[in-house]
Amino acid sequence: MKKNPVARFLLAPFSLIYASIIFLRNVFYDAGLLRSTRFNIPVINIGNLSIGGTGKTPHIEYLIRLLSPYLNVATLSRGYKRKSKGFRFIRSTDNAKIAGDEPMQYKVKNPDIVVAVSESRNIGIPMILQYHIETQVILLDDAFQHRSVVPDLNVLLTEYSNLYTDDYLLPVGRLREPRDAAKRADMVIVTKCPDDIEIDKIRSITEDLSLNHNQRIYFSKYRYLNPYYIFDPQITIDLKTDNRVILISAIANVDYLLDYLDKKCEVDNIIKYEDHHYFTEIELEQFKKINDNLSEDNSLFLTTEKDAMRLLLHKDFLVQHQIPIFVLPIEVEFIGSESQNFDQNVKDFLLDYTH
Repeated sequence: MKKNPVARFLLAPFSLIYASIIFLRNVFYDAGLLRSTRFNIPVINIGNLSIGGTGKTPHIEYLIRLLSPYLNVATLSRGYKRKSKGFRFIRSTDNAKIAGDEPMQYKVKNPDIVVAVSESRNIGIPMILQYHIETQVILLDDAFQHRSVVPDLNVLLTEYSNLYTDDYLLPVGRLREPRDAAKRADMVIVTKCPDDIEIDKIRSITEDLSLNHNQRIYFSKYRYLNPYYIFDPQITIDLKTDNRVILISAIANVDYLLDYLDKKCEVDNIIKYEDHHYFTEIELEQFKKINDNLSEDNSLFLTTEKDAMRLLLHKDFLVQHQIPIFVLPIEVEFIGSESQNFDQNVKDFLLDYTH
């Protein structure tokens, strides 16, 4: 949510202080006063300038689907809001509290790849290479600001409805770095585009971002798949116009999701929490109360894949009280023929790296 002009004015001094700190830090890295490490294995970073909501997780999953049939892929995340500490390889038997919701999602959906978490990428990458010497490419989750590691391919995401060129530094806006930090990116992906985006809008955004000739730009959107029952992915449903949905969401931005649901079904209730929220017993009782009061058979609870990782922590309660929670999966699609171009550019990068 964008702040009003008065709030921006009052918070501007704090943004200046924050900008000064980030500026000095980047100067130190650029001058070599702070050390950056490059590893002898291709490292692809997927990050953003803002504090969330650009779609990192589905874009990382896109790269996993693209690369894992040919290469041994590993992902490394911080594991935001996990209760564990230090470096850890994530197992399919772990849960969101141990792994963090996003790394747990990667492992559940891709059990054959290496998924690891570490607060320090400089510790995490050597640990992956030590214990999984077969690893051929590492995907870094949200490491654009973590300059202690030099990625070989730096992918920057920016949301269609909130481009970094229209945003402001924290705390006035949602940017973690100044806009000109985008110059470190090799690729910029404008995410969550509408299905009917026009070529003139693509040209306008491309001009606004004003990338240099070495940077490539792409435009992507989400494709929603059929919802599945949270405890059995084999049980799926088709969302229909007469479905009445109670949406449970603890993600950074639900606007894009609501746009989709408004065209598919009736959203009766939106239960919204802050990003990465862990559900409490009181909130579960609220879900039960809502469920007990549902009078129509076509009503259901719907949530995102990331939220499902945290709801799975309460399986016993949800099963006992027969609360019908379904998960809405998403996949990334590139606009037009951009998918082939993006795929080929990633493959070309990897081929060039090995020569």
